[in-house]
Amino acid sequence: MKEPAVSADPTQVLAFETDCHIFDGCGFPAPGLHSFLFEPLVGDADSNVYFNKTMLLALLGSIIVVGFFWAAFRKPKVVPGKLQMVAETGYDFIRRGVVYETIGKKEGEKYVPLIVSLFFFIWMMNLWSIIPLAQFPVTSIIAYPAVLALIVYILWVTLTFKRHGFVGAFKNFTGYDKSLGPVLPLAMTIEFFSNLLVRPFTHAVRLFANMFAGHTLLLLFTIASWYLLNGIGIAYAGVSFIMTIVMTAFELFIQALQAYVFVLLTCTYIQGALAEHH
Repeated sequence: MKEPAVSADPTQVLAFETDCHIFDGCGFPAPGLHSFLFEPLVGDADSNVYFNKTMLLALLGSIIVVGFFWAAFRKPKVVPGKLQMVAETGYDFIRRGVVYETIGKKEGEKYVPLIVSLFFFIWMMNLWSIIPLAQFPVTSIIAYPAVLALIVYILWVTLTFKRHGFVGAFKNFTGYDKSLGPVLPLAMTIEFFSNLLVRPFTHAVRLFANMFAGHTLLLLFTIASWYLLNGIGIAYAGVSFIMTIVMTAFELFIQALQAYVFVLLTCTYIQGALAEHH
């Protein structure tokens, strides 16, 4: 039986062969974990010091976001040009629609730069999934959402202690409410683990899981479109190709939505840290 072409390194399994189609005697080269692994562009994977495709995309994405806002605001005008208008619209949407609505204008203004940066950075990392040649969402690698969630977690915990002191922060983390009576110890234990352990975990995994699943589905339909392109399978290839287009459009929505959800939760955590405990 004909097998998909692979190299000796399992991280370099090809998505498909140019001559591998249904009815040719080769199995369907389904996407898997190997689709998320890349050989180092610089350095050695064995030494754990290297630079690969996802790192390159993250670096380029950062440069693009910074470059976009720098170009838009380096010479701001009272009557904005097209680029400045687009940048102002995006900035104002996050400032008013997310930060002000969640934290409030007075408390939230100082956090606007952070939240805007998080939103556009995450959105750009997600967008790489549908950009030709890149075609890979950086946030589908758990390390990136985990670091972003860790930044938010440290900020949230620090703000909580700074605003409420040790006792107040403890009450904030545990949801202390003496009116609960006998169930108070159990409720406090659950709240403590939920806030300090589960919350940062779900914050990172929500973004990671959605982008991981979305990229896998896009790969599945893209590879299937090529694999079925043979004989009677051409009819099925057409359906698969349509699904690829549909999934790409759906991913555009999910990419923006997940960036929005991440920063919305971030603002919710900050608001909870700043709010007075009753």
